[in-house]
Amino acid sequence: MDGLHLIYFTDAMCSWCWGFSPVIGALRARYADALPIRTVVGGLRPGTETPMTRAHMEGMRPHWEHVTEASGQPFDYGFFDRDGFVYDTDPAARAVVLARREGPVMALDYLRSAQQAFYAQNRDVTRPEVLAALAEDLGLDPIVFRDGLETEDVKQETWRDYAISQNAGVRGFPTLIAGPGADGTFTLITRGFNTADAVLPMVDRWLKVTAAS
Repeated sequence: MDGLHLIYFTDAMCSWCWGFSPVIGALRARYADALPIRTVVGGLRPGTETPMTRAHMEGMRPHWEHVTEASGQPFDYGFFDRDGFVYDTDPAARAVVLARREGPVMALDYLRSAQQAFYAQNRDVTRPEVLAALAEDLGLDPIVFRDGLETEDVKQETWRDYAISQNAGVRGFPTLIAGPGADGTFTLITRGFNTADAVLPMVDRWLKVTAAS
């Protein structure tokens, strides 16, 4: 992506990223095409094969409650009635990457749709038919999309994203950086959840410094 932009390291099945979704919405509303957002899927639990235990699920519940307290985002706690759920984040990540091929705006739209489906609607976004249905809601061909999820090039592109995240030193999501500056470097805006009231002024200050350099 050329010109000034934001890079958003995220995961569709990261609860704090769902909490951060309104902040991304606020950034998009304020800056639109002047400061596009590039989505990079970081890889939360890709390739997980072991079903969640009851203890693991109950340990997750307080995290969801904390996200709601901090962000106001809704959660469907019916998730915790599931048995044998395998928390594999790779299918949803591949779906975001596949949507990204339609452009950065579609990537963000799909990411938000997948987050809302999983957290607020208790839909299983590890299932290809659910991911394809979300794509259809955004105007994409669901059959083509579902087939695309299983292609080797989409799988490889997704794992390249994971590598980009690791090489950038990203250890938690959400992480937002801005750049490139005059020297070609990127600036950390936030590591972990923060509110729009905190993030937008940080981006404003970065833009002023960048414009003056």
